Amino acid sequence: MIMRIPAAKAFAFARVLPVQRNMGAYTTALRMMSVAVPSTKPANPEFSSGPCKKRPGYDVAKLDSRTAGRSHRSKIGKERLALAIDETKRLLGIPEDYLVGIVPASDTGAYEMAMWNVLGQRNVDIFHWESFGKGWYGDAVSHLKLKDVVEVNEYTADYGDIPDLSKANPDHDICFTFNGTTSGVRVPEGCDFISDSRTGLTLCDATSACFAMNMPWEKLDITTYSWQKVLGGEGAHGMLILSPRAVERLESFTPENRPLPKIFRMTKKGKVDTSIFKGATINTPSMLAVEDYIDALQWTDSVGGVPALIQKSLDNLSVMEKFVEKNDWINFLAKDPATRSCTSVCLTLDLDADQIKKFVSLLEKEGVAFDIGGYRDAPPSIRIWCGATVEKADLEALCPWMEWAYDQIKNA
Repeated sequence: MIMRIPAAKAFAFARVLPVQRNMGAYTTALRMMSVAVPSTKPANPEFSSGPCKKRPGYDVAKLDSRTAGRSHRSKIGKERLALAIDETKRLLGIPEDYLVGIVPASDTGAYEMAMWNVLGQRNVDIFHWESFGKGWYGDAVSHLKLKDVVEVNEYTADYGDIPDLSKANPDHDICFTFNGTTSGVRVPEGCDFISDSRTGLTLCDATSACFAMNMPWEKLDITTYSWQKVLGGEGAHGMLILSPRAVERLESFTPENRPLPKIFRMTKKGKVDTSIFKGATINTPSMLAVEDYIDALQWTDSVGGVPALIQKSLDNLSVMEKFVEKNDWINFLAKDPATRSCTSVCLTLDLDADQIKKFVSLLEKEGVAFDIGGYRDAPPSIRIWCGATVEKADLEALCPWMEWAYDQIKNA
């Protein structure tokens, strides 16, 4: 245990020591000035990037329990599922002629459901710059084996960068991640790399972007996300959003020799199964998770809708930006501020991989930050969720603790 003395006394002690003969004591005295334990902890230490922190004031006991023990096919079950879909569409400003459905297996299930149904009709451009986007490319070439039937173009970049999006061909299908959850790099505002006169479809994984970033729906034909990210909902359920162009593809194209599991099937007799987009889920959902999602949607409405959530995320990001600017031992993994995520904030430290693990463990042991280790495939780093369910005051309280933890690890 390090003994701490008031900074003024440490400074006075350091001044009277003969510098050359007592350099070790001098350094120790200066360290005593810098390692003071912060006096305030975050009120909530949950900064996980998924599942993410619950909304402020959340109380599971206040969820509507009328669907508990009831079938999802009951009248009230269908009503609540339809409400979740309708409120999603209203709050996100999704065009009236787009379809929104609740599907199995979180964002992963929703995105793969889309890939398995629509890809293979034309050439594909796949842009990836982090783990999940790379996974979609792997699915396309290794499992769907698209290179056997169409041209598959891979455009990639290292963690912290983004590929040259101008290479997107408007006559190709385009697969991309709106916000790279594991790298902290998002696409530029407005998605101008997508042509308004495109003939191909865009498939957008927006799991850590929806409700935190402006979504240009006119650019997006198939969009997916999950409840457990920006809204702090529960896992296992995905959201699938289809434009009229996506519906047309589903009804005009059937991939040859491609078996579709039941949970991937979106058409019946050549037509989109519209019941999926009215609350008749493909398999049994958790009605408790549905109520949890509805609660998050109601909270969103109560604080000012999606624009308010976006601003909260930007305000949270600004806390981290000020902290990084003040400290030269920490930096954003995202190199360009224009493509810096306001939700999954990834940071590199002037520490090696083992030291970063100790840094993360120390903050968790102190009860000030849970689950902030970087993603396993990312460079050694930390990842702090700054979505709207996280309070700005908690991030402000966390920053001095990070400074303290860095000092402890670096000078151990």
